Amino acid sequence: MTDPIRSVVLTGASGGLGRALAAELAAPGCHMLLMGRDPARLAAAAEAARARGAEVQTAEVALTETAALTGCLQVFDAAHPVDLLIANAGVKTGNRDGIEPGAQAERVIAVNLTATIHAVQALLPAMCARRRGRIAIVGSLAAIAPHGDLLSYSATKAGLQAYATALRRSLKGSGVRVTTVIPGFMDTPMTDRQKGPAPMLMSPGRAARIVARGLERGRTTIAFPLPLIIGAWLGERLPAPLADRIMAHYRAEILPDPDEAAGG
Repeated sequence: MTDPIRSVVLTGASGGLGRALAAELAAPGCHMLLMGRDPARLAAAAEAARARGAEVQTAEVALTETAALTGCLQVFDAAHPVDLLIANAGVKTGNRDGIEPGAQAERVIAVNLTATIHAVQALLPAMCARRRGRIAIVGSLAAIAPHGDLLSYSATKAGLQAYATALRRSLKGSGVRVTTVIPGFMDTPMTDRQKGPAPMLMSPGRAARIVARGLERGRTTIAFPLPLIIGAWLGERLPAPLADRIMAHYRAEILPDPDEAAGG
């Protein structure tokens, strides 16, 4: 068991998993900062958390605006020393036949990878000074089995997994712990845009319960569903031609993200 969570920062709180996590982690006496890019969905996440007794603030800060992101996080931490940062925000965009627009790739890298690092670094000095806290970084199955239709997305999720592992090793003995979250397919708008196989699809609520239970138990890795994770890991250990042939069965068309198209 870990220490009680009294202060939580959650990025990507307006997405499917984020909204479910906000509700799952909310409790009386818990202060939450929920960050997201869709005002209506963010407000709904906040109301669900408040209904469970949490004190909730919301922020629509663009994660790619580093100074604004850092300032927002540090102001909240000064008022409510953060026990748990869940870096969950991410965007998913597709490509065809290995071709991906440069601006799109830069956007995915900036949101999924660079902004996550900036969010961690904004809070880490204070966490280390207090010698307590947990950082949970949400990765993807694509980090284990890179997806041919998700070039920059796969790259950023693999980068996040490496960053989380390196961070955990760097912080050994500091009192600050690091968890890597590796979810499979969830029934969310992001998965709806991936027109292809989605084995072992689960609800965001169930996924949030698995993550919350893993955090409560102090897990360094929370990966689910386990059969899919093991299958993906083993598949990548096959000879490359065979692994590529298996992954070809999971080709998908990735439809555009309406929020991205609208500049969200």
